[in-house]
Amino acid sequence: MKLVALAVILIASLALVGTAIAVPPGKTLTWDTPMGKVTFDGKHHADQGFKCSDCHPGIFQMKHGTMKATVADHNAGEKFCWTCHNDTKAFAPKGNCNRCHKK
Repeated sequence: MKLVALAVILIASLALVGTAIAVPPGKTLTWDTPMGKVTFDGKHHADQGFKCSDCHPGIFQMKHGTMKATVADHNAGEKFCWTCHNDTKAFAPKGNCNRCHKK
């Protein structure tokens, strides 16, 4: 019985740690870039009908700080934000710099 209780506590603890590293609903995540701050607004994306699982963990890992996007990624437009921001699901970055990069 003690082993079962310990297993339940361990599983619950791991579940809480997993959610602690994600951006909670309604919160934002900001990156400083040479072109200005870029802010991800979870509420805005949710209001557009997206769920966290649409991007996590397939496009983005759940742990903060694991996204290392480069200018080459931006120009290639095939991963990270540009998986959807490609003028198909959402606006393309070309010509829309100020929609993401705020000085």
